Amino acid sequence: MNMLTRWDPMQEFQDFEKRLGSWFGRAPVSKNGEKESMRLTEWAPLVDITEDDKEYLIKADLPEMKKDDIKVTVREGILTLSGERKYEKEEKDKKYHRVERAYGSFQRSFSMPDDTDESKVSAQFKDGVMQVHLPKSEKAKVKTHEIKVG
Repeated sequence: MNMLTRWDPMQEFQDFEKRLGSWFGRAPVSKNGEKESMRLTEWAPLVDITEDDKEYLIKADLPEMKKDDIKVTVREGILTLSGERKYEKEEKDKKYHRVERAYGSFQRSFSMPDDTDESKVSAQFKDGVMQVHLPKSEKAKVKTHEIKVG
């Protein structure tokens, strides 16, 4: 007797994700009543990178950090954000049920676009968000002019 089995492509994708995650030292959060497991081996701040006519803007989330704990450098076309988020002091009276936020040193590096003016890069830090402004050079700005066809 032949038996039909229902094929679930999402289940295959989740199995693949779980196998791949184990290579990188982390497992995805399990669902469907399975025991939850998650291992974080390192952390890096999440960033958004946007562009307009004048500049590129990198916004990095650095919650509970001070600007003195963050270093921004530019060297040979590479922008690097680095620092350390320190673990808050563990209190003996408190019972920790879950600690998911990551702590420790981080470093994120980005290749700067060729049209960036490295000498004018600036950064501001406010409310846990680092904003790095990468102005475009005047030479690189494209000027458009109409060509008359004869």
